[in-house]
Amino acid sequence: IIHHQQNGINHQIEVDKILVGAGRSPNVEGLNLEAVGVEYDQRKGVFVNDYLQTTNPRIFAAGDICMNWKFTHAADAAARIVIKNTLFAPFGLGKSKLSDLVMPWVTYTDPEIAHVGLYAKEAKAQGLETDEIKIPFSSVDRAIYDGETEGFVKILHQRGSDRILGATIVARHAGEMISEITLAIASKQGLNALSSVIHSYPTQADAIKKAADAYRKTLLTPRTQTLLKLLSKFS
Repeated sequence: IIHHQQNGINHQIEVDKILVGAGRSPNVEGLNLEAVGVEYDQRKGVFVNDYLQTTNPRIFAAGDICMNWKFTHAADAAARIVIKNTLFAPFGLGKSKLSDLVMPWVTYTDPEIAHVGLYAKEAKAQGLETDEIKIPFSSVDRAIYDGETEGFVKILHQRGSDRILGATIVARHAGEMISEITLAIASKQGLNALSSVIHSYPTQADAIKKAADAYRKTLLTPRTQTLLKLLSKFS
């Protein structure tokens, strides 16, 4: 039985098992990296630059051994960068950078928690003013039908612009849904573009379109909103 406090109120949860996540450390032992001039740290791993070159420029690294992102899909993306930069970037032309990746992550709880891009605090640190749109799944028809109304879609965008800076989805299928927003950020498509995309009905991904439509509504002036209401009465 786990005893915890939330908002000053004592609670308890009875569970069957407890999973302790103690973290991971890079496996750099026995690689004889000193002999080839590759610098590393026992906790952080192998040091690489933005092109995934180690301190020996003829040796590259990818994956958990050198990256903060400890995900299988992150290692795959990094491996593709290494292949391009070593085999398909003659004279260093057209090399890809690790920092250019738009990396989503998912925590596979129930419901799942998925995120991509910046958090509001990170955007503020970069001097960006932001606004946030949040759509609860309790307002999404498919989620209501499925009995999965717990959760939300939250999109962070630059104030005065439809530019998407980041997004968080809490839902049973959040890991599947985050890819649409990841694609939008990677291809520099904003909320206006998402609003114009037709989503099948009923689907839980309709929450993303609802968020984009909510942004579009903020573009309407009070006078325009009043006019539309009048027109709807006579239509």
